[in-house]
This record gives sequence, structure tokens and C-alpha cells, in this order.
Amino acid sequence: MADAGGTRVTVDVAEGIADVRLARPEKRNALDPAMFEALVRAGERLRTEPGLRAVVLSGTGRDFCAGLDLGAMQALGSGDRLTSGVDLPPGDGPAKALGQRAAYVWTQVPVPVIAAVHGNALGGGLQVALGADIRIVAPDAVLCVMEVRWGLVPDMTGTQVLPRLVGPDKARELVFTGRKVLGTEAAAIGLATRTADDPLAAAFALAREIAGRSPDAIRASKRLLDLADTVDLEAGLAAEQKEIAALIGTPNQAEAVAAGLAKRAPNFTDAG
Repeated sequence: MADAGGTRVTVDVAEGIADVRLARPEKRNALDPAMFEALVRAGERLRTEPGLRAVVLSGTGRDFCAGLDLGAMQALGSGDRLTSGVDLPPGDGPAKALGQRAAYVWTQVPVPVIAAVHGNALGGGLQVALGADIRIVAPDAVLCVMEVRWGLVPDMTGTQVLPRLVGPDKARELVFTGRKVLGTEAAAIGLATRTADDPLAAAFALAREIAGRSPDAIRASKRLLDLADTVDLEAGLAAEQKEIAALIGTPNQAEAVAAGLAKRAPNFTDAG
């Protein structure tokens, strides 16, 4: 298993699926500068990983991520920021702050990212999960936008992502109150995609299903779906036509048709 920054995050890639785990179980995978850096480095690595088809993002131990480390919280209470001692090259997206990049980098991975959430996903931990394309959560998982409890605001992309998922009024309720949401309610309001008694097993099953589809079509689909939040309808429809024109007649598209007609498993080729 490869390490992505101390022992904070591990990355293991097998058969096109990256198994990414927050690996600080003794601290409930709490976020400190080293964890932020490890998350960014793991995501940046996977942006260019050859043959990658899907990512499963999870936490070791009893929680996905319990939020900000108490030591880091005390530093914030003294007016300190968390970037000291972190040496990362500048990001190439809209997220510039370290915490924002730890969540946003998963949107920049060109293949689907599936978060498997169990136990607690609190504050920044929830915002990391919000960077995934899909969230599968345990029914009794606890999700919370808890920054207001500490006199803060969600500053890891949460204020921008939450309204798109749950709607503006529900996002306001969650942010203004900091109330806890169980996995069943999270799925009902759109904060999670669905529940599963074993979210990690369900996430890997979904990742394997995705990995069996044309990697060209999957990557193009993610690009188009991401555009829906950023461009007007005319630009989005034009992008659809550009993507499908680039796919029609390619080896992987032809293989998808041939395999479907022959009722056999396809044999796709990865571009990188």
C-alpha cells in the first residue's frame, strides 16, 4: 500500500480502482495540517494516475473523519492559520486555501470518486466527503456542518457545495444550526447519495461496476456533469455535442457496441 504523506492517508491502486483511506484512526481521522497536506497530495497524484477508472475514499477505524483536530482548533482559537509548515505547490483550480484544496481536489480527479462514510463525518470531514461525486453512508452515520458551534463558517468549499446538493434553504438550516444528521436523513435530503449497511463494500461494488464501463465515456460524463454547475444551458449542450463527437467511432466505443451485441464482457483500453 502506498503512502501519501506520512501515515495520514494511504493510496492503493488495483485493477483501475484507487483505495484511498484516511489513516489516523487513533485520532478518529481528525484533520491537522499533515492530514490536509496528505489529502491534497493523494488527490493530486490520482489526477494523473495511469489506468485509473474509479476512486473509493474512506476512513480507517470507527469514523470517516471527526473534523478538525483539537490541537488545530486551539491554534485557530489563538488566531493562527493551519498552513504553516505545509509546503505544497500552488493549486491550479479555484480552491486556494489548504483546507479547500483537501476537499476540492477530489472534484479534479478525472474519474468518479465514491466516498464510503461510516461513524462520524463532522465539519471539515463532511466537507471532504462532499468533494466526492457519490456518497454512500451507513444508516447510523453522523454528518454535521458543525463550524458554527466553534464560531466559524464552513471554509472547505462547503458553503458553495451544500446548496447544490440539498437546496439553499436546507443548506442554511444545516449551516446556521450545526445540527447532526443521521445517514438515513442525509440520503433523504440529498446530502448523501444512498445508505448501505456496509458502505465500504457498497462503494467498491459500485467502483467495480464503473470500472467495467468505457473509461473514455466515464471521464467525458464526469466532465459534462461538472459543467452543469458552471456554464449556461447553451454552453452545456454544445459541450455534449463536442464530447459525443469525440467518442463516436473510437476503439473503446466500438468495443462497447461489439460487447453489448455479443453479450460478453467488454475489453477496454486505457488511454493513460
